[in-house]
Amino acid sequence: MRLAVKMFLAALLLVGAAYLFVFPARTYLAQKHQIALQERTISVLQAENTKLSGEKKALQDVSTIEQLARQDYGLVKPGQQAYMVLPPAYHPVRHVAVPAPKPRPWYAPLEFWDHL
Repeated sequence: MRLAVKMFLAALLLVGAAYLFVFPARTYLAQKHQIALQERTISVLQAENTKLSGEKKALQDVSTIEQLARQDYGLVKPGQQAYMVLPPAYHPVRHVAVPAPKPRPWYAPLEFWDHL
């Protein structure tokens, strides 16, 4: 009987140690992982903000706006004419209808004497 009590107390001590040390340590490590992920997200967003700030500064320049209007939208200044070179016309390839092969009868594999 004494051995069973000692085993019970040892198991109780082990479970208590798990609640005191193991589970908080897992939570701590999970939180550290989440913090690292959030820091990486912040660094990516800061880089994106820097890039967008540069684009904003570039779009405040009149020559950049004019270049984008010409390049992306095909706009021209008053008195100018716009020309566009079109790709060659698309000529679809004609498909010739090929007749379907004549279906073989169900007994064709049994006609071994044709191969003799």
